[in-house]
Amino acid sequence: MSHRVILQGKLVPAPADAPEDALFNAKNYYAAASMFFCGLTVGIVNLCCGVAVGITGSGAALSDAADPTLFVKILVIEIFASALGLFGVIGALHRTADFSWCLTNNFLL
Repeated sequence: MSHRVILQGKLVPAPADAPEDALFNAKNYYAAASMFFCGLTVGIVNLCCGVAVGITGSGAALSDAADPTLFVKILVIEIFASALGLFGVIGALHRTADFSWCLTNNFLL
């Protein structure tokens, strides 16, 4: 087929003698829940990152209007606030590194 899964390296073929319902096992449920909660974690962390950037951006605009020499100092704090989103993505990538999905024999890639 022409479409591929992004995390194709996580797909492991099932043994030849695997039953038809081998797709519904504890390992696959763990992988699905782990992937879901990693996505949820990235979303919440990036939402908090956006709020932090908005608050520091507002503070940067107000402080620049009051004293133009403070702009670079506040801009550095805003860069640190935007880096929080990267920590969420790195944490999720680290979390998804320890699972794989088992495929049945009749599953087409």
